[in-house]
Amino acid sequence: MDSKVHKRALVSVSNDLFSDQRVDKVCNSLTNMGFEVLLVGRQYKDSPLLSQRKYKTKRVRLLFRKGAAFYAEFNIRLFFLLLFIKCDILVSNDLDTLLPNYLISKIRRKKLVYDSHEYFCGVPELIHRPFVQNCWRRIEKLCVPHLSDMITVNQSIADLYDKEYPQRKNKVRVVRNIPTSEKPLITETRHSLGLSEEKKLLILQGSGINVDRGSEELVAAMEMVDDNALLLIIGKGDAVPALKRQVNEKNLSQKVLFIDRVSPDKLFNYTYHADIGFSLDKDTNINYRFSLPNKIFDYMKAETPVIVSNLPEIAKVVKETEIGLIIADHRPKTIADNINMLLRDEMLLMKFKSNTKIAAKNYTWENEEKVLNDIYRKLI
Repeated sequence: MDSKVHKRALVSVSNDLFSDQRVDKVCNSLTNMGFEVLLVGRQYKDSPLLSQRKYKTKRVRLLFRKGAAFYAEFNIRLFFLLLFIKCDILVSNDLDTLLPNYLISKIRRKKLVYDSHEYFCGVPELIHRPFVQNCWRRIEKLCVPHLSDMITVNQSIADLYDKEYPQRKNKVRVVRNIPTSEKPLITETRHSLGLSEEKKLLILQGSGINVDRGSEELVAAMEMVDDNALLLIIGKGDAVPALKRQVNEKNLSQKVLFIDRVSPDKLFNYTYHADIGFSLDKDTNINYRFSLPNKIFDYMKAETPVIVSNLPEIAKVVKETEIGLIIADHRPKTIADNINMLLRDEMLLMKFKSNTKIAAKNYTWENEEKVLNDIYRKLI
């Protein structure tokens, strides 16, 4: 697209924008295509300031922080915001922003692109809440069959949506959540991060450190892991309070360190200095079964070997690239055995580390971005 065209894209998401790397990458890609981008999200009282970006942002202050009241308030506020802001294309991220975007696309006759970051109605938070799950399903059934352009994060989830909504005009396109080829600067040392130079560093990172994603078993495994290892748990999620209690009860404070969420650039510094990264989602629901967390590619880019669970999309990448180990089950002893084996086998660890450098050249946002270019050029 000619950079002089300056079409306007209004991108909406329900989080506070600080650590959503996928949406940031999409907004940068749209900016590079010549769009004037406005990204809309929410504002917490404790939301960190956003760093300077190439596009405009707007964070909405709300009375409610979670639950039905939050979603109702956010969707109503988003509806009226979308109604009056000038734009050419609407971009909805996940089902919790889709309804106002869909209604406004009809009222204002604007193009709409829906980017589903997961199989939303299959998330574990909804499995045991049939009424809430049914409400989201009704919204999905109202909107998705009529969408021309829909994107998701891997082929398994795309196939689920294509099977569920065969009446859609176009198949769901896949844009995986992979980092750009440009590496952030390594501005920190272990010393400046307050980390031991002698310890072997293990890292579990993410904005969704939630129940049933293997963190409980990983912490339990640390009882059996060599004493020269330190596990960093960086980020937020509903499992974190219980994990902290677990660490205290098992006297593991010397082997497990919790760090609140940090900027993507600082997180990369932690990941770069780590020896092993983890992605241990469990096959407890359809959303986790077909997950492909962006942390896999973050570890790859930071040259950090991995230990992952045996789920289809994750295992496929690790097998193809040979960047780490795939666990057979989630027993703490199994996880601990894999950690100890890899930490003690320096040759294997270095082999995996070398393979991350090779893999990172192929797994880049620039390759995924080609799908976005195709979609948005056709719309304009």
